[in-house]
Amino acid sequence: MANHKSALKRIRSNEAKKLRNRYQHKTARTFIKRLRETTDKTEAQELLKQVTGMVDKLAKKNIIHSNKASNLKSSLTKKVNAL
Repeated sequence: MANHKSALKRIRSNEAKKLRNRYQHKTARTFIKRLRETTDKTEAQELLKQVTGMVDKLAKKNIIHSNKASNLKSSLTKKVNAL
């Protein structure tokens, strides 16, 4: 167990960040799933804008790797364009 006040605070803040990161990642995955399942082109284009922003934020905060973000955006854009 940690003995210093700063170490205890670090444990608390890491736990809060972990929960926030998990929530943001799960929300983005839900939107990605919704985008993949949609068949309406205009709805898909609106969702793509939202998902792209979410994925970029996740990559910026190192929740997901930047290459994974690029691959996701590329594949989703291809899917929307094919509709």
